[in-house]
Amino acid sequence: MGGPARGHPLAHRSVRARMTQDGNDMTAAKREWPLWEVFIRGQHGMSHRHVGSLHAADAAMAMKNARDVYTRRYEGVSIWVVPSVQITASNPSDKGPMFDPADDKTYRHPTFFDIPDDVGAM
Repeated sequence: MGGPARGHPLAHRSVRARMTQDGNDMTAAKREWPLWEVFIRGQHGMSHRHVGSLHAADAAMAMKNARDVYTRRYEGVSIWVVPSVQITASNPSDKGPMFDPADDKTYRHPTFFDIPDDVGAM
């Protein structure tokens, strides 16, 4: 796509340098800011939860944009922003091999313990 091949002396140049050199022949996807995933911890929560995604040029911009977009009503006390490309996720079609080993750990289920009646609902 117009840039030098890997191993070429100009291959190390930035995307912006190649864009200028090649005359703006890059696709919109390469010109778009990176995608960031946003996690917020609420005032009464103990853990962060995923609230959405946004595009930003860097982590500082992602943090400010996340604050402006996802905490307009003072509902958050902590924000995490993570580049989407840094997240590794399991494939839903691999759920069998991924989670089957849990079947071998029946001792982790509370069915082996007698709970006294005076404890009540847990």
